[in-house]
Amino acid sequence: MSRYFQREMETMPVEQIKELQSEKLRIQVKYVYENVAYYRDLMDKKGVKPEDIKGIEDLHKLPMLCKDDLREAYPMGLLATDLKNCVRIHSTSGTTGRRVVAYYTQNDVSLWEDCCARALVAAGASNEDVCHVAYGYGLFTGGFGLNGGSQRLGCLTLPMSSGNTDRQIQFMMDLKSTILCCTPSYAAYIGEVLKEKGYKPEDNHLKAGIFGAEAWTEEMRRDIEKNLGIKAYDIYGLTEISGPGVAYECEEQRGMHINEDHFAVEVIDPETGETLPEGSKGELVFTSLDKEAFPLLRYRTRDICVLSREKCSCGRTFIRMTKPMGRSDDMMIIKGVNVFPSQIETVLINEGYAPNYQIVVDRVNNSDTLDVYVEMKAEDFSDKVKDITVKENKLRSAIKTMLGINPKVHLVAPKSIERSEGKAVRVIDKRKRLGITI
Repeated sequence: MSRYFQREMETMPVEQIKELQSEKLRIQVKYVYENVAYYRDLMDKKGVKPEDIKGIEDLHKLPMLCKDDLREAYPMGLLATDLKNCVRIHSTSGTTGRRVVAYYTQNDVSLWEDCCARALVAAGASNEDVCHVAYGYGLFTGGFGLNGGSQRLGCLTLPMSSGNTDRQIQFMMDLKSTILCCTPSYAAYIGEVLKEKGYKPEDNHLKAGIFGAEAWTEEMRRDIEKNLGIKAYDIYGLTEISGPGVAYECEEQRGMHINEDHFAVEVIDPETGETLPEGSKGELVFTSLDKEAFPLLRYRTRDICVLSREKCSCGRTFIRMTKPMGRSDDMMIIKGVNVFPSQIETVLINEGYAPNYQIVVDRVNNSDTLDVYVEMKAEDFSDKVKDITVKENKLRSAIKTMLGINPKVHLVAPKSIERSEGKAVRVIDKRKRLGITI
């Protein structure tokens, strides 16, 4: 079985990668400047012309885009080609504002599917596998991305979408699915339902899972691997750049390889915008080197990561990014303390709880409050108030040690927190409805 989908690209010497990126960047900047008035105006305001960009080392000279720019340019202000050349759109949820619509030419779709096929091969897939795609389809990029990559690789592809978990399990068992693709929270839920139905991990035929689209911890990874009897791989992407497959894990699982032949990546200081050296913790910024319909240059992701060019035993030479350590815009400030949901999840799993929880933040009498609702496992559930109180206090102390602030912990009955078949809703911040800036 091959270790690579496109060996020549995935193992290209670093200097050749940079030469290829420089060549593509020069072409792309000129293309965007000539075809996207919105970005041309930003370049003109900064006093930058296409001829100023000689290579990848000049990337920092270009203006950056953020999600607000994409919303302002909705629906076609960043489109770089005639609409007749586009074959598909995808879109963000729009839950925090006006939707972002990304356009794709047929070539854009083809390159995206190549990236997803690379991720599948890195997880051990081949054309002999049955790929069970339980990401959502429609406007969400997850389902279409892994579906296309699976077909490109030659797998038997099950386009299940999310939801109807009983049907998912029926097809998974009857058609002997070997690769599972979905959000990590849904993978955890599938494992939970399989256990309730009396299945053991060795009863299914799964060998690997590719999970992304939401934050998940190493502790959650181990929990999923144990319950499903698989090796769980991370995948990264975002609608604005293409979707899943921008970066992916190999068997070493020490970060995700970024497909540098298609995407240039930087890490910046989220406060100053200054480009930081490799190994620094900061915000990821991506530039699309090949996109025809929706080519974003220096797009701020808000994801906080570290980049590393350290040699990987898998043989791939693409730079690696750590699992996102949180998002600069998802970070909560509670009583003056920076809090990421992933920190709380780490504590819960370390304390033996399943990742079924919800965080509620509010402001009462001009003071922030933090309530954490956590499901107990069925075997640990007790009707004795005293027993529950002891467990709550132990968990509260562990979270306080992690965060430095004192939460209220509520242990609740199994199955009482609503399950998600797509992206899990982990945080409810009631301060936003009060118009409080956080």
